[in-house]
Amino acid sequence: MTKDFLRLWDLGSEEIGDIIERAIGLKAGADAGKCPLIGKSIGLLFEKPSTRTRISFEVGIYQLGGQPVYMTPAETQIGRGESVADTARVLSRYLDGIVVRTYEHAKLEDFARHSEVPVINGLSDLHHPCQALSDLMTMKEKKGRLEGLKVAYIGDGNNVANSLMEAAGRMGLSLNIACPEGYEPDPDTLELARSGRGEVLILRDPKEAAGRADVVYTDVWVSMGQEEEAEKRRRKFSAYQINSSLLLCAKEDVIVMHCLPAYRGEEITGEILEGPRSVVFDQAENRLHAQKALLEMLIK
Repeated sequence: MTKDFLRLWDLGSEEIGDIIERAIGLKAGADAGKCPLIGKSIGLLFEKPSTRTRISFEVGIYQLGGQPVYMTPAETQIGRGESVADTARVLSRYLDGIVVRTYEHAKLEDFARHSEVPVINGLSDLHHPCQALSDLMTMKEKKGRLEGLKVAYIGDGNNVANSLMEAAGRMGLSLNIACPEGYEPDPDTLELARSGRGEVLILRDPKEAAGRADVVYTDVWVSMGQEEEAEKRRRKFSAYQINSSLLLCAKEDVIVMHCLPAYRGEEITGEILEGPRSVVFDQAENRLHAQKALLEMLIK
């Protein structure tokens, strides 16, 4: 595999499959106490706040025997104007890998170009590949397969949607994305995903997208950095809520996924989030296991 993990497409289908199987094994307790990262330090450079990404990486690195080193721009010279390139050059002299959580994907790519150690995308405005690994693991756990699963993503065509499209292309999912006009996912990522094994459709009607779905997935309507247009977004997405009416269109054994944080009464109702079809908190836990499997593969 490539030394960096900036988007899901950086991994081939077989590599993704290996990570998922390893993650499921780690969750079941395989190789408990094994410490492949003993003596290694992994940096966590976060421009954006985080709950799941930060804690799952810190705990996962520790459980693998490594040392997590958490940094924010305010605590480093990058906050005073040191270039991304210089920061990457220096940090890669100290660390064995670096997880970067940032706004602009181009900044992440610049960082990776100048780093001498593997760089992992902890989230950017364009991709959220670690979330997608956890999503695929959860689908495999709950449905027993990935190839041919029908997944409906309802809402904003954001970084999570982009990474799900790449997941569909790599692993053979049938993905329907329902979003309002003007809120579609990245067209270049869509074209790339369609060159793979799966199918990706962009629709307007959420009930059409959810028809006979095995999985229904959503994310927040207002992501970090979009607060100024919050009310506009709530109006645009008001018909794109996961609720009991929408789930009637899906299969009887549909599972409901959400990458969290969730805003009950907006993109999903509390009834559905807390209901028997929700696997949201298993999905959140799986960030830990999937990322441990990724770190094992990436950090040598």
